[in-house]
Amino acid sequence: MSMPLAGLKVLDLTRALSGPFSTMILADLGAEVIKVEPSAGGDMIRQWGPFDQDISVYYLSANRNKKGIELNFRDPEGLALIRRMAGQVDVLVENFKVGTMESMGLGYDELARGNPGLIMASISGFGRTGPASGWAGFDQIAQGYSGFMSLSGTPESGPMRVGTAIGDLTSGMWLVIGILSALVQRQQDGCGQHVDTSLLGSLMGLLSVQGQRYLSVGEVPQPCGNVHPVIAPYGTFEAADGPINLAPATQAMWLKLCKLLDLQHLGSDPRFLTNADRMQHRHELKDLLETRLKTRSRMAWTSLLIAEQIPAGPINSLDDVFKDAQVLAQGLVETVRHPLLGELRQVGLPIRSSADPARRSVRMPPPILGEHTQEVLRDFGLSAEEIARLRADGVVRQADLDAVLQQAGGQS
Repeated sequence: MSMPLAGLKVLDLTRALSGPFSTMILADLGAEVIKVEPSAGGDMIRQWGPFDQDISVYYLSANRNKKGIELNFRDPEGLALIRRMAGQVDVLVENFKVGTMESMGLGYDELARGNPGLIMASISGFGRTGPASGWAGFDQIAQGYSGFMSLSGTPESGPMRVGTAIGDLTSGMWLVIGILSALVQRQQDGCGQHVDTSLLGSLMGLLSVQGQRYLSVGEVPQPCGNVHPVIAPYGTFEAADGPINLAPATQAMWLKLCKLLDLQHLGSDPRFLTNADRMQHRHELKDLLETRLKTRSRMAWTSLLIAEQIPAGPINSLDDVFKDAQVLAQGLVETVRHPLLGELRQVGLPIRSSADPARRSVRMPPPILGEHTQEVLRDFGLSAEEIARLRADGVVRQADLDAVLQQAGGQS
């Protein structure tokens, strides 16, 4: 069975994390994605550690299922080649600083003249208009600017960034939604369009009820750590072997929790009668609950709590996660053969389809810099003579995999 986006051709001019993550999703869904990397080092993310045998794990995390070419963006012939390829693709994705594509002669209006059905998709830090539109897009800056950091952390710690580059990753996901909606519209009217998102807009799109609290009633939420802002007890508690999350969100669940922990007297204690009472005395309540929770392990309590239909679960570290029975049963980690690293495990696309329940999302390893240059240019209609001249003139470069493998073998 074919992949959902089979036949879709994507020219990927992105770098770092937000753009490559976006195009990787498209590739996972079956699109042919051609990653164009600049000469002299390629995508900047290749230089970011940590490294697995000199290969950036950052790069590995966001570039599977793509074909890679290396091209000199500073050579007019290189830019002319990008324009030529843009005339033959469905989607072009970029995350340069606002105005950079126009300065290279690759703006949407110019490219659409040669390809009216082209969908250009852009990610910026703060949007294409407004006083901050020229700012460079860095995830932590956007987390702070969007108010996202003000919701994380504790009253003692103050604002805290989320532990992954949530702005980069979310903007990549929002952009995929924009691309797919533009493709549906193109089926209706035959026209392409320019869609864009930003780290700022993407994070504000996740503010959800916290943003609505301010817009509706003027409340400015403060960081509350791992406790629920309006429900108690609800949050993180210490078991015998580490932290566990408990979420007895209703009065009935609260009373069942008291019984399960053999603390029935707390259910009639005036300090804890109602949720409002428990919120007022939540710190005392936490101490009392933990005296019992520390007598068993996280998973022992989780089993007992789930059996009583009280939402609960351990707080896992990643070494716990990747050997967890549920994670293994879901098949969330897939393996692909990498020419240098051998068996490469990756977290696959977390989407399942009844149309093809056995579909694998991880099919090709992230490309070696310039690995597919000759193949891709041939597919775009360039003759062997043209490709040879472009290589000789330093406009493009084809990786010598044998040499790369030999060098890696000498360093190991």
